[in-house]
Amino acid sequence: MSVAGLKKQFYKASQLVSEKVGGAEGTKLDEDFKEMEKKVDVTSKAVTEVLARTIEYLQPNPASRAKLTMLNTVSKIRGQVKNPGYPQSEGLLGECMIRHGKELGGESNFGDALLDAGESMKRLAEVKDSLDIEVKQNFIDPLQNLCDKDLKEIQHHLKKLEGRRLDFDYKKKRQGRIPDEELRQALEKFEESKEVAETSMHNLLETDIEQVSQLCALVDAQLDYHRQAVQILDELADKLKRRMRDASSRPKREYKPKPREPFDLGEPEQSNGGFPCATAPKIPASSSFRSSDKPIRTPSRSMPPLDQPSCKALYDFEPENAGELGFHEGDVITLTNQIDENWYEGMLHGQSGFFPLSYVEVLVPLPQ
Repeated sequence: MSVAGLKKQFYKASQLVSEKVGGAEGTKLDEDFKEMEKKVDVTSKAVTEVLARTIEYLQPNPASRAKLTMLNTVSKIRGQVKNPGYPQSEGLLGECMIRHGKELGGESNFGDALLDAGESMKRLAEVKDSLDIEVKQNFIDPLQNLCDKDLKEIQHHLKKLEGRRLDFDYKKKRQGRIPDEELRQALEKFEESKEVAETSMHNLLETDIEQVSQLCALVDAQLDYHRQAVQILDELADKLKRRMRDASSRPKREYKPKPREPFDLGEPEQSNGGFPCATAPKIPASSSFRSSDKPIRTPSRSMPPLDQPSCKALYDFEPENAGELGFHEGDVITLTNQIDENWYEGMLHGQSGFFPLSYVEVLVPLPQ
């Protein structure tokens, strides 16, 4: 950094200390500028939270969301690939129904119905994949671009404006001790930065109809998804009702037990060649074969030293999705991270995964 640059940094730091500590007043910006800055700040917060909530809407499972974050694939699923990158719950349910329907076989009414329902659930999963891709392309990506480009550029201009204001106020307080030309240049730079920041904020607020268009694209994608979902479910309901009518019209088969075969109680066979078995002698309680009168104690679960964040399982937890950590009641799990207010990440027996907070009791909390 040049000498002039170092001097400017010193001026700005000195003015900032004077305002924060000494109570000195700086140049005030007009009310219209402050109001515009406030609206931009609210817009930035709204876009950021709506983005996060939209991703939760598309994938409610926190374990799946955390897995995507760890693998750094969130950017890849925003319309840049053909599939969203995670299994839909409808698809998992459909695969389960089809598997058990095949096991029950074609002679089972329930088995055939499970096959019909499973195929419909898989179609629903495909429609949900299309919804995810549409939302990511036409809603998430444009809002993310707004955050990464326009809002970021406005923050840059505001930061630059604040720095030039501090420089101008420092030199204004020392008017007469510094050259008038230097003070005039500081004022021109301050007014230039104010105009640039004001223009960028104005353009953002005046073109917010673009965000309305993106919100409309989100609603259109949802409508299309629900229309197709209703059609699929209507077709499934008709199939199931038709099966019920067909089953009720068929005569019921009565159960006829098979006749019991007579059981002939012959002479008992001797397994030792016809010699009667000798009764095994009873060992008295005082026999030397009995090593101890104390009951055998089952080994308890090993408790790791509680010098690190950990929790104790209150119930058994069977994982249903990839990335979840299964455990049994009484297991002590090492805590490594808190995903959100309902899910933890931890390690048990060398395996890492996610599990719900309601299944455990926290022994040593994670550091704040």
